[in-house]
Amino acid sequence: MASKSVQQKQEDRLNSGSSTGMGAWLWHRAKPYTPPWIVTGGVGLAGAGANLQWGETPWAGVGLTLASVGITAATWWSGKSTGPQRRLHSAITVAAGSAWLTSAALSGPLSGPLPDLYLMGGATLALSWNIRQVMRSSAPETSGESSDKGLLEKVGLARTKLKDVKVEPNRVTVPYELPAGELTNDDVSKAIPRIASALDVPTTAIRVQHDPDSARKGQFVIVPEDMLKTPTMWPGPFAPGQSIAVPLRIGVYDDGQDLVLPLLDAIHILIMGMTGSGKTEGALDVLFELLTRKDVVVWLADAAKAGQDFQPLLPAVDWAALDTPSAGAMVAAVQAVIPARTAWLRDHAYRAWEPAAAETQTDPAHSCATSGACGCPGMPYLVAWMEEAAKLLRDLGDDVFTGIAQEARSAGVSLVVSMQRASGYQLSTDTRASLPAAMCFGVRGDDAGFALPEEVLEAGANPAAWGNKRKGYVYVVSAGVDEDLYASPARTFWTGPSGEYERAARWIVQQFAGVRPELGPVTSAAAEKVAGTLFTNRAARAGAPAPASVGPTLTEEQESAQAVAALVDGEDADLDATAELPPVDGPADLPPAKPSPEEARELLDELVAMLASVGPGTVAVRDIYPYLEQIGRDRSWVSKQMKRLAEDGRLAPTGEDGVYRLVPVLAGV
Repeated sequence: MASKSVQQKQEDRLNSGSSTGMGAWLWHRAKPYTPPWIVTGGVGLAGAGANLQWGETPWAGVGLTLASVGITAATWWSGKSTGPQRRLHSAITVAAGSAWLTSAALSGPLSGPLPDLYLMGGATLALSWNIRQVMRSSAPETSGESSDKGLLEKVGLARTKLKDVKVEPNRVTVPYELPAGELTNDDVSKAIPRIASALDVPTTAIRVQHDPDSARKGQFVIVPEDMLKTPTMWPGPFAPGQSIAVPLRIGVYDDGQDLVLPLLDAIHILIMGMTGSGKTEGALDVLFELLTRKDVVVWLADAAKAGQDFQPLLPAVDWAALDTPSAGAMVAAVQAVIPARTAWLRDHAYRAWEPAAAETQTDPAHSCATSGACGCPGMPYLVAWMEEAAKLLRDLGDDVFTGIAQEARSAGVSLVVSMQRASGYQLSTDTRASLPAAMCFGVRGDDAGFALPEEVLEAGANPAAWGNKRKGYVYVVSAGVDEDLYASPARTFWTGPSGEYERAARWIVQQFAGVRPELGPVTSAAAEKVAGTLFTNRAARAGAPAPASVGPTLTEEQESAQAVAALVDGEDADLDATAELPPVDGPADLPPAKPSPEEARELLDELVAMLASVGPGTVAVRDIYPYLEQIGRDRSWVSKQMKRLAEDGRLAPTGEDGVYRLVPVLAGV
């Protein structure tokens, strides 16, 4: 049964009598306030009796004085568990009463000023307690913990002291102090579900901010109403035409403040969320911001969906790799451009990429020349976005991003790895450790443990509570973001229904075409050397219309001749088909039949696959030389065919001339 409130107890006392009439009513109304007056009268009688007993005994004065001090000290000590006002009021009352009693016992209650002090002081103290009682009956007092003592006991945090409560619109902050030696902040984290149950709010509405300097202090942050239920439409670019050094605004927190992502602080980002969690919406918000800045270039790999979710934005992306060969080439290109970019920054006296590095180098302090400014073209920031990265990880290996993530920090390159479910089976622990920032949308079960740090989960972050029922809800953990916000839910902007997103994307593509920078010669040269035509023809491979070539009209005979010529092997192009064969002097051993061009190419494909499978995944032109007789072709033919395989996406060039990496091709690709 629930305990009665102060008002209920007061009412019970008022209605406890059975008499009727005006006098009885007045007595029942006054009865709760009589104890202080009764005590005052009792002190007067006690003083008179003590005088009769000890008025002539000098040693009684010593005993009564010590008793007065002792009872006052006992009152102060006993009141430590109450509020400071009640403790002080009680001690003053006991001290005044015991002092008057001692004086009356020694000199008599009617001597000197004692009668006046009794009448005035006793009445004043009695009235002060009556006033306190009236105030309690109208508004129960709180002592910082008394009002919540029962709740804290229920959730296993008994004797926890609550400090000054700070109340804001839809946000309550309650500092706490746990009993020393009994509880720690870990106990508070474990009690969050029970606290949420007691307050009848979702677990995500409560988080704990631990005091970094104490194991038993911190504060509860309670957001009773979910202000994120209604999505916020994308309000437009946060810093159009400005540097990527300005944080990206991608949503709002549950207390109304902007959700911003400082990319230069985050460096590399893991984006994770199950199907339907709003991960794609969050990605669009980030891309909307990136594609409106003046010093950043985006490479996007999406072999799983061929860029299905990003089609309207692809014209603004420098390189869109929409199939497995192109995505593999992009990974190799990113690995290759890192040392080239780092060398350029070193030569221009930059310890790390900064916005000035994207401008033409007119500052003598950042010059590769021995004297004066070099005037070199700038080098914009590069974002390598790997969408649905699980497919790439399966095709290329779970450590494919490890080197990039570890080496790109100072090269002005950010790696974004987006996947539905990250785990140790898909992403190597070295790569995960090199992705310092995370955006975690709704997930299943314990999947969040791979995206969010343990201390953030202990503070109340629980994306599994959303799943795919809260589209766009996200936790963001990144350097440059206030750590107190790590466990605060946020929601990314909504780009609108079908048609609205496409309209906004077209506006960004067209409006900021003159703002977005070129890739720059340093990055372009390094990427072309590794990826070849997969890089140089990136616009056409991404679906952009190839320029039409206008040539002379051919006759049927000319078209037929061209078709026949296309079937002739290149090595036989100079032979005269009408010339007579040389005479044969006698019987001779005929050489083995030369494989046809198609057979030679098939043999080469098999050799390349075999050599790459037994080696480190690479194959060089020189590795084919022992098999030239079997193929029936020379070295130049092999070199040309290897380049053809690279152009077709079967091989990816490496940083070494004539050495290629085998690109896996899945069934159906």
